Amino acid sequence: MSLHLSALVAPDANDVDVVDTDLLILGGGVAGMSAAIAAGDGLEILCATKDTSHSSNTDRAQGGVAAVLSDEDSVASHRDDTLSVGAGLCDPEAVEVVVSEGPRRIRDLVDWGGDFDREGEKLLLGLEGGHSHRRVAHAHGDRTGMEIQKTLLHRFRKLAKAQLWEHAFAVDLLMEGNRCAGALLWRDDRFVAVRAGATILATGGGGQLYRETTNPPIATADGCAMALRAGLRLRDMEFVQFHPTTLYVAGSARHLITEAVRGEGGYLRDMHGERFMVNYHPDAELAPRDVVARSIVRHMAATGTSHVFLDLTHLDANYIRKRFPRLVETCRLYHLDVTREQIPIHPSAHYMMGGVAADLHGRTSLAGLYACGEVASSGLHGANRLASNSLLEGLVFGQRAGGAAAAEAARPSRPWALPGRPDFTLDGSVINAPDMLNSIKSLMWRDVGILRSGPGLDEAVKKLRSWGDYLMQCAFTTQEGWELVNVLMAAEAVASSAARRRESRGAHFRSDFPEPAPGEAVHGWHPPMEEKS
Repeated sequence: MSLHLSALVAPDANDVDVVDTDLLILGGGVAGMSAAIAAGDGLEILCATKDTSHSSNTDRAQGGVAAVLSDEDSVASHRDDTLSVGAGLCDPEAVEVVVSEGPRRIRDLVDWGGDFDREGEKLLLGLEGGHSHRRVAHAHGDRTGMEIQKTLLHRFRKLAKAQLWEHAFAVDLLMEGNRCAGALLWRDDRFVAVRAGATILATGGGGQLYRETTNPPIATADGCAMALRAGLRLRDMEFVQFHPTTLYVAGSARHLITEAVRGEGGYLRDMHGERFMVNYHPDAELAPRDVVARSIVRHMAATGTSHVFLDLTHLDANYIRKRFPRLVETCRLYHLDVTREQIPIHPSAHYMMGGVAADLHGRTSLAGLYACGEVASSGLHGANRLASNSLLEGLVFGQRAGGAAAAEAARPSRPWALPGRPDFTLDGSVINAPDMLNSIKSLMWRDVGILRSGPGLDEAVKKLRSWGDYLMQCAFTTQEGWELVNVLMAAEAVASSAARRRESRGAHFRSDFPEPAPGEAVHGWHPPMEEKS
């Protein structure tokens, strides 16, 4: 059976502060900020983020945001590229909505002061893997996410009744019968029950499920775990995207190296200097991300090496410094001159295609609860995400979720309830949380990573559930402990979903079932229906 827990904590009501608001948004990245702005000035809005307003995957995004912004491109082309990479699991209506509304959302950013790179009066557009046209808008070279976050924050702060709580950790959802009535937060060493007419999950992804990841430490799949504890089912959790190119230097974080570097002509080479991707796919370095990541892993195994190289030395040095200043600065920290030296790289966990199932307006199966951005399974990405469609999804579905939530937001009436009271039998202090987290991340990287197999997946599920037998009996009193439980619950969802999908599709590849299975282009659910019944 899948792991089950009703709540992370069981606080006494007398120890909980209470705050009322019209709309509660959990997460302050591109999706959360877009939702708040769409909700507008008429409502009291509280946006809570677990770290600072700039600590998100949005702020780290480098390559850009994809949208049809030139006469040479078309909505039909962007739609077809997205569907092709999604390997049969995209919702065509969701794809149509995003690629059609995307250009308007980019123009909004420009109108709000967003400073995108230009060539004369026209936006300068890049090419990335899987795209048939140049359609990726970028800002300050490879600082697109920073610019979008800055622009959205500036707009958010103009809202008359909106406030932003930083360092406010979302613990669990509050319920009013069968309706979400807000969330329990941990802020300034106090529990705060925020009662809301509507609640939006925009908590981001879960890269910290893996040992190697491009994601910041805050990406611990909190929203997915909260949803599970509230009784929702997750969709397509087996589909995790691994970015092909992250900096691989001993002692360094796994810094993302944007897809746009290869779009501008960067080559992948092995230790012998061979440009090996030409042997794996007709599009070579510009093949879809899942193909490039798997090809790198296979080539490393074939050559007995721990990494390969990204080569920019044949490109104009001044252009590289201007187009990719963040990459140049990061590599300089490790005494690498990217204009003269090849960059050691290795794939890392990057993005979760699965999550909380949401409709075209962000509505989930729980009344009063919406989801948008990476935490949501919107139907846009299917089995694999097209490069630079993630910021676009956050902009479009954030705007849609915010508008829909605002339309139904009304202050909750009594009675409302704190999360259910689990019977904890152990004190959380008996667990070495960092060691447990490292064990989970190493297991996921080894057995639920880029290349998977039945025996490895079965072993991973078995171990995760055995760890859950005692870990989920622990009464944790710190954010570190609560994040550990969230990671465990989400990891088990990914591993068991991958074990159930006995085929290869998109980002999910199994060596024992290396091809897509006829008739299996269907969504996977966690927990599976037989457990829910």
